[in-house]
Amino acid sequence: MAEVRLKQLSKSFGSNEILRGIDLQVEDGEFAVFVGPSGCGKSTTLRLIAGLEAVGGGEIWIGGQRAERLPPAQRQVAMVFQNYALYPHMNVADNMGFSLRVAGVARSAISESVGRAAEVLRIAHLLDRMPRQLSGGERQRVAIGRAIVRQTKVFLFDEPLSNNDAALRVEMRLELRRLHETLGTTMIYVTHDQTEAMTLGDRVALFNRGAIVQVGAPLELFDRPVDRFTARFLGSPPINLLPVKWLAEARCWQVAATQVSAESLGGVSACPAPERTTSLGVRPEGWQIGEPGSPGLPVHVRRTEHLGDSVLTYVAMSGWNDLICVRMAADQPVPRSGDAFSLSVMAARTHWFDASEQRL
Repeated sequence: MAEVRLKQLSKSFGSNEILRGIDLQVEDGEFAVFVGPSGCGKSTTLRLIAGLEAVGGGEIWIGGQRAERLPPAQRQVAMVFQNYALYPHMNVADNMGFSLRVAGVARSAISESVGRAAEVLRIAHLLDRMPRQLSGGERQRVAIGRAIVRQTKVFLFDEPLSNNDAALRVEMRLELRRLHETLGTTMIYVTHDQTEAMTLGDRVALFNRGAIVQVGAPLELFDRPVDRFTARFLGSPPINLLPVKWLAEARCWQVAATQVSAESLGGVSACPAPERTTSLGVRPEGWQIGEPGSPGLPVHVRRTEHLGDSVLTYVAMSGWNDLICVRMAADQPVPRSGDAFSLSVMAARTHWFDASEQRL
């Protein structure tokens, strides 16, 4: 059993409150991802679990054992750091087996553990090399291998891919998912990259300002964000958030300075409480494009970005300074700067928020 439970976990550095009553349970064998902007408390939470920082308050349970007062070596967790932290004067085999050697494990057992981990990570041919002879991806695998040879209950990853280029990040994401499927061990992964969170996690915990905003499956957070922050943070390009007001007598919506019919924005039935609504969220792929003058928001094109598989079209609307992003299929005719058309959206693709920025 290797579940991790956090109960009212708090941490401050002087007068700066970093964590405010974190409650979370990571199930045995789960791949959980902590995601959020810089300074939100996600890495601090990971360091508290590892025992690298002292808790300010609350409890940490690992595998059914109260852990916040235990030294790091007794918590049965292994951590992979952002900068790999490999010893430059040791070869790969010695780097991977170092913690076992310090623990007094027999040389034959160390060799067996290192060999087994190297096979899982597909780096057995690198065991005699020095860190300076390795690529970034190979160094990352060695750092992970150093963690898994210890056969601990929980693996902790602190933004391990942030120093890699885009292609290597994609490769290593696949490797980490394969590793989790092979080992079946509880893993907690910290990142500020929402793409990593969406692709890696069985569940995602979204942090903001020292608190967990929402926890759930990646698509749950994407499709049913609890507030504007969650809606905005997840998705690339980010969701379009427009100021709206329901005009009851006219039975239409005012979007910025434009009035449009209810049907153009998904209908009254799509909004739980029109009179409380202050903003509408539509993701770039949620828009439908119509001819100029047809029902919807009248807009004109400012610029386009070709992504290969799709085209991002940025359009302007009267009375609104921000551009609206529309994702179009690559086989659609690409509009030119200055072209006019209308935007509408299906009811199922709308997200409604009230004055407190909570989802309706």
